[in-house]
Amino acid sequence: MDTSNTPPATATPPVEDGRVWKAGRLEPMPIRKLPDAPPSVHLLGPTVFLVALGVGMGESYMWPRLVLLFGPEIRWLFLVGVTLQAVVMLEMARYAMATGESIFTGAARVFKPLMWFFFIVAIAVYIWPGHLSAGAAALEQITGIPWMITAICGLLLVGVVFTLAKVIYNLLENVLSLLIGALVLGTAIVAAMVGQWSDVVSTISGMFAVGYLPDEAMTAAWFPVIVGACAFAGPSGMQQMWYTLHLRDSGAGMGAHIPKVRGLRHAGEEEEMPNRGFMFDTEDPAEMAKWKGWRRWVTFDALLLFWGITMLVTISFTVIAQSAARLNPGVREALLADDQEAALTAMSNAVSSAGSSVLGVVFLGFIALIGLNATLGLFDSFSRGQADMTFNFVPGAKKLGMSRLYAIFLWAVIAFGILILLFGPADGPASILDTLAFLSTFAMGAYCVTLLLVNNRMLPKPIRPKWWSNAIIGFGAVFYLGMLFYSMVAFGVVVG
Repeated sequence: MDTSNTPPATATPPVEDGRVWKAGRLEPMPIRKLPDAPPSVHLLGPTVFLVALGVGMGESYMWPRLVLLFGPEIRWLFLVGVTLQAVVMLEMARYAMATGESIFTGAARVFKPLMWFFFIVAIAVYIWPGHLSAGAAALEQITGIPWMITAICGLLLVGVVFTLAKVIYNLLENVLSLLIGALVLGTAIVAAMVGQWSDVVSTISGMFAVGYLPDEAMTAAWFPVIVGACAFAGPSGMQQMWYTLHLRDSGAGMGAHIPKVRGLRHAGEEEEMPNRGFMFDTEDPAEMAKWKGWRRWVTFDALLLFWGITMLVTISFTVIAQSAARLNPGVREALLADDQEAALTAMSNAVSSAGSSVLGVVFLGFIALIGLNATLGLFDSFSRGQADMTFNFVPGAKKLGMSRLYAIFLWAVIAFGILILLFGPADGPASILDTLAFLSTFAMGAYCVTLLLVNNRMLPKPIRPKWWSNAIIGFGAVFYLGMLFYSMVAFGVVVG
């Protein structure tokens, strides 16, 4: 079924194996069988990457800092942000599981310069090692070692780990699963020790204080930080786009037909990567039944593993923040006076008040672990995404192979990160994190628009999104870009 001159929206859907689905002006996708879906209820899978990135500095640092400043009622914006992210996750998965392609290739099928736009945005945003910097600042309070030294060492450690890995996806899934388990249990235990039931009640009720924005929040110093924190309600920036690559590497849906990415040391074992993905027969009832099974599988991930775990962790940290506000009544004034370390110090002191200064050290250790955890996921994802676009769309890049391209981008972002730490314009780790967060908002508004175009134009009609899903993604574009441009117009600033 070659429909090379037919617009995607009116293209004839595939009817049998051996034929192709034409989407955009790139190479058509051959029809292949969709693998059987795994059980809907499961513990591990590619969503561990989004959980790892979602349970990051937004949940453990940026939102608790806002709670210290403005109270738990500010968390209604977090609820909006993380719920939007869950729907985005489902829609990103729709294209990746139906084709085995990344959303970047989907964007190229719509309009190739659109894909290159995200290539450039990824570089502009992710040279800022914000997560690792904030984690290193916590480690400095424990060890006294300057945060810049430990941040640089952390960057080098990430590069060595991924260079030596045989199959990178398998390594990441195992490491991040252990880290996430430790973080979820650890923060819940700490919150139970230092918090009160009234803190839990106000934390949950604060999520429904829709429209609450105190006067201090609407200032040039803090509104841009709130914008960035909304982006950090869950995985921020381009992390949802990179999730499509993790789905592919895990063999989800039609990703089962695509080889896995290997570390540089094992690049010689790499299988040949195809130039395009595959499509299944959407007119075959048996194939559509398998597709519905895959959708149930990823919906379980989105609602329980992603939304649920992210919400649990942020509730724990918000309870700790409220305890910190009671025990350190001067912390709000310190933050308003631009004392960047006041939030971490206050929360550490609150945890120590549960019985031992050792607990405060454990809390700071959790923050440092979150910074490393997020950096592992971010740098892998950045390298994977840039390598995918380069491999498929830069002439001659296929000669290097996907694994070597991955290594080139990995070590390039590490080198840039070290330069930013040593010579960058941001003033300290908190400013680096705020800059990363604000820039991420722009990427998120842009990917919402792209997602609408890709899923509604490049997929066969039987598997396109429902109207309500499109409406939520459209709201996401307005939400992120609207706040971003309001901040720029109203305050003339991008970061506080």
